[in-house]
Amino acid sequence: MSNKDKETLGTILRDVRVLIENEARRSRGKLLVSPEVAEMLEWVRMPRPPQDMPETGVLEYPDAVERLAALGEVEDEVRACTKCGLCRNRTKTVFGVGNPNAEIVFVGEAPGADEDRQGLPFVGRAGQLLTDIIVKGMKRRREDVYICNVIKCRPPENRDPSPEEVFYCEPYLLRQLEIIQPKVICALGRIAAQTLLKNTTPIGRLRGRWYAYHGIPLRVTYHPAYILRFEPNPERFKEEKRKVWDDVKEILKVLDGNAPAIG
Repeated sequence: MSNKDKETLGTILRDVRVLIENEARRSRGKLLVSPEVAEMLEWVRMPRPPQDMPETGVLEYPDAVERLAALGEVEDEVRACTKCGLCRNRTKTVFGVGNPNAEIVFVGEAPGADEDRQGLPFVGRAGQLLTDIIVKGMKRRREDVYICNVIKCRPPENRDPSPEEVFYCEPYLLRQLEIIQPKVICALGRIAAQTLLKNTTPIGRLRGRWYAYHGIPLRVTYHPAYILRFEPNPERFKEEKRKVWDDVKEILKVLDGNAPAIG
């Protein structure tokens, strides 16, 4: 097996592990797997990161179990939620995934079709680009951060969330952030940024500054799906990715201990 094949297999197995762990959390740890599957998952549990990537993980934090349990309780509420009309057409709710002790939380607007089917945020091509930003740019693993959306159910035809849907769903996001207590929030895309900041300012003007969302430093950058629109134009694609990298560098400064200048 080539190194590329091994890397692909490892990625698939890690994704499977995340799915199983999420289901185990929902069932309060009562999910059973065969010894063979357990051995396979243990092999991919703590993959060896690149030399310049810090070896961090959920199990290194003593309060991770408590935070996972707290997040699980909120997720149960989300799965049973019928406060707005989105519940009528959803396949699955999309709560969030990642490290309950994450220093950074990425917040998008709402699930798309792939997310609605799988019950996980940022899958598909946009999710892969976000993973590249985290792994290649931030030198972290995807499982070291936390990823979620403001809205937990897919709006029909991927339309913008309505004020009513934001009103009923945003409190779930607030409770996620209260449990995780991140150092930084990264708002991905126009809708997420405008929803959290309660304004209609174009994203181009929202970028480049620090804000605060309920006391947590917040930085705005482009949604991965927006960046992918420019793939047919290599120069523009490179330019838009560079803008995201500029935002990420500012986030890394704060994660390294530098206080952001908010406002």
